[in-house]
Amino acid sequence: MTKTETIQSTSDDRIKNNATRHTYRTLSDAEKELMQGIKDRGAELIEAICIIAGHPVPDDMTPLPERNLELARQHIEDGVMRAVRHITA
Repeated sequence: MTKTETIQSTSDDRIKNNATRHTYRTLSDAEKELMQGIKDRGAELIEAICIIAGHPVPDDMTPLPERNLELARQHIEDGVMRAVRHITA
């Protein structure tokens, strides 16, 4: 198995591993900071939800055992994605 190359989301090289969006504009430092902050806050909220569930924070997208908490996690992920898309559009 080949290890997948990873690229920081704030890197200007982020198009290297993207299959759908073929062009990006260069983000300002303020936009990069804002994007990272949104992602950090989303991760903190997902961690808080996992604590409520008494479940470790999954690193492989394993669903949470309680449906409402899993839906909450999915909505946080969606909200983060949409906020980042707004910043990077």
